[in-house]
Amino acid sequence: MAKRDSFLLRVDPSILEALRRWSDDELRSMNGQIEFLLSHALRDAGRMPTKPSVDAKKPCTEEVSESRDQIEEAT
Repeated sequence: MAKRDSFLLRVDPSILEALRRWSDDELRSMNGQIEFLLSHALRDAGRMPTKPSVDAKKPCTEEVSESRDQIEEAT
């Protein structure tokens, strides 16, 4: 797991309670929920590079075409 820094965050009690309820609904820890929200906000704002999606692991169109050609040759 990547190293994580810690810091003190002062938050209005009503915001903290809303985050607590939301994290419970999402089955996350409070820390996990805050990190989740911050990472999504940073990506949406273009301030953090996105991670490769599951779709990025799919073969590209050329690889699929080559595979189809190989299958047709074999049959």
